[in-house]
Amino acid sequence: MRLFKFFRPAPRIGARWFALILGMTIALSALAINAAPAAADGSNPPNLQFQSFPPTAANPQLLALRSPELPGDTGSFVTAAVDRVGPAVVRIDTERTVSRNIDPLMEDPFFRRFLGEDLGSMTPRQERLRGQGSGFIIDKSGIVLTNAHVVDKADRVTVTLNDGRTFPGKVQGTDEVTDLAVVKINTKEVNLPVATLGDSDAVKVGDWAIAVGNPLGFDNTVTLGIISTLKRSSAAVGIPDKRLDFIQTDAAINPGNSGGPLLNSRGEVIGINTAIRADAMGIGFAIPIDKAKAIYAQLAKGEQVSHPFLGIQMIALTPEMARENNSDPNAPLIVPEVKGVLVMRVVPNTPAEKAGIRKGDVIVQIEGEGVTEPEQLQNLVENSQIGQILKLKVRRGAQIKEVPVQTAQLQDF
Repeated sequence: MRLFKFFRPAPRIGARWFALILGMTIALSALAINAAPAAADGSNPPNLQFQSFPPTAANPQLLALRSPELPGDTGSFVTAAVDRVGPAVVRIDTERTVSRNIDPLMEDPFFRRFLGEDLGSMTPRQERLRGQGSGFIIDKSGIVLTNAHVVDKADRVTVTLNDGRTFPGKVQGTDEVTDLAVVKINTKEVNLPVATLGDSDAVKVGDWAIAVGNPLGFDNTVTLGIISTLKRSSAAVGIPDKRLDFIQTDAAINPGNSGGPLLNSRGEVIGINTAIRADAMGIGFAIPIDKAKAIYAQLAKGEQVSHPFLGIQMIALTPEMARENNSDPNAPLIVPEVKGVLVMRVVPNTPAEKAGIRKGDVIVQIEGEGVTEPEQLQNLVENSQIGQILKLKVRRGAQIKEVPVQTAQLQDF
């Protein structure tokens, strides 16, 4: 036991040895750091454990809380566009009287036996129907542009401005083919806001689209989307009785938006919201504003808009479709295996019937221009004049015929 006591270092000597070893370790580490080669760019070598780091960025939320004043909202292009056009957007309320026949049950002979034959002389019941849509002012004289179906057969029209002012409106003219109408309000020398009309031909797919109107009775509603596609035909949309190439957008359009403006990012009107599909979500359609600019002056004067008409129902035909049809033993008719517009039906007492156009004919040219799509043929006819004779080249079986057709006014049929 004494031997072990002899080799045990005194407490003070142990502490001195520990301090000496620690100091030597620190000194050697410092020498190693100083001797290490510097990187080519002057930065610390990657193998060193002691590196400098940039100061941590301040938490923006903490800075905002510490700031004595928060920055004001600078708005957006949507805000600027709505501020520019919003005051010119109006709500249109309509009323019309309709006659309701007596209960169809009363037409049953069984009930007539007991209630008397004089039921047939009963006066139909009168009923007032109310509707609502949108529109926008395009002239300080009080010219309001909207959809024809918004004011269709209306006995009374009331126009309400964005600021709450109301005016009685008068329907100056409607065109069911393009679904456009002009309503005139009596300004009483009141200064009216006016919407700026843009250029729908300059619109591109992917552009911003801002819909403004009064959907479902909610006044001054704004929705935002993009232009989904251009020149969507009315037939493709499911409205074959119209002659339009729609602007398609995913900006929300609901009942009551009809007649309201579709704006671009600069607050210019590029379209008139007009249609939605019940079987689709996020798809709406607008009439290009250039179409309205071309005819609204006529409507404001109460004039009828010209729509030349031939009187045929048609589909696009390709050689492949024709061969498939002709190979079917139950096919109702054999059609030429060419590319063109196939006549599916000729409307009685129309220019086409009078000219001798038949079901199964394939129209391949009109006025020397080749046609392959119904929309193409329809546009060529639409751009002609009432009473103009159009020369059609038709394939009928193996024959090629030149058929002159004189156009007529569509609304007359």
